[in-house]
Amino acid sequence: MIQVGIIGGAGYTAGELIRLLLQHPKATLNFVYSTSNAGNKISVVHQDLEGSLTMEFTDTINPKVDVLFLCLGHGNSKKFLDSHLFSNKTKIIDLGNDFRLAKDKVFQEREFVYGLPELQKENIQKAKNIANPGCFATAIQLALLPLAKSGLLSKDVHINAVTGATGAGTSLSPTTHFTWRDNNFSYYKPFTHQHLGEITESIKILQTNFDNELVFMPNRGDFSRGIFATAYTYFEGSLEDAKAMYQEYYKEAPFTFVSENQIHLKQVVNTNKCLIHLHKHNNKLLITSIIDNLLKGASGQAIQNMNLLFGFEESEGLQLKANFF
Repeated sequence: MIQVGIIGGAGYTAGELIRLLLQHPKATLNFVYSTSNAGNKISVVHQDLEGSLTMEFTDTINPKVDVLFLCLGHGNSKKFLDSHLFSNKTKIIDLGNDFRLAKDKVFQEREFVYGLPELQKENIQKAKNIANPGCFATAIQLALLPLAKSGLLSKDVHINAVTGATGAGTSLSPTTHFTWRDNNFSYYKPFTHQHLGEITESIKILQTNFDNELVFMPNRGDFSRGIFATAYTYFEGSLEDAKAMYQEYYKEAPFTFVSENQIHLKQVVNTNKCLIHLHKHNNKLLITSIIDNLLKGASGQAIQNMNLLFGFEESEGLQLKANFF
């Protein structure tokens, strides 16, 4: 059994990590760190764990755990690692954005590999540290990577994606209060969302000459969890050509599936799946991509990366059923 530590234990992603790790047959929780909740039972904060866990939050760390998950606000992972030393044998999976871009991948003699298994599984298997992708970035990359692999992103890509309220984290702001979110819809960070950098870098791994624009409109929905993303771009082949290309690209991916049917969020919420649907209209290909932002977009993918780092089955502990009803 590998020993696991979690830093920043009070947020949504940490709560999902704990829930998954309690069911993982090859991992055990060593500590969950939260300075603001030290001494409190974890199940008081993560109430879905009532009756499943008696462990308390702690404000001390075990620097020799096998793997450490960083569930801190963006920009805080570097600060934490600057003030806390861990064994060279401890593997780190960061769920923030501190190490996702190529310019930030080396820190304190640790090199972070971008952790999208459908893009670079072999590199992840050989890595010691992982930069877990962003939630929007995961859904959008999985929509576009097969086209990039075939060198077919020859025009601008127009993307519209909606995320649930959990995508904003647990801290309250004017746009996260129930009375604002309920029965409401809005966009934010149009054309400039921070995930565009990592999406572009991933596309260029497969299509080095890509120099077109990703025109991205992120939206807030009035539901709790999930991302529904649509992207369309120029495509001169047939719908059958597109389906064959996508099925070939994802033939060995245990969580990404190309569906013949139109897809909807309830199919993926509470799972580590990404479902993709393709539609052709004249010379444009429409790709729909859906994920659970807290699982495939965060904690589930982090466990998937942990499995690859330690040589476990990629799907270990992640056989989850959607909350369909």
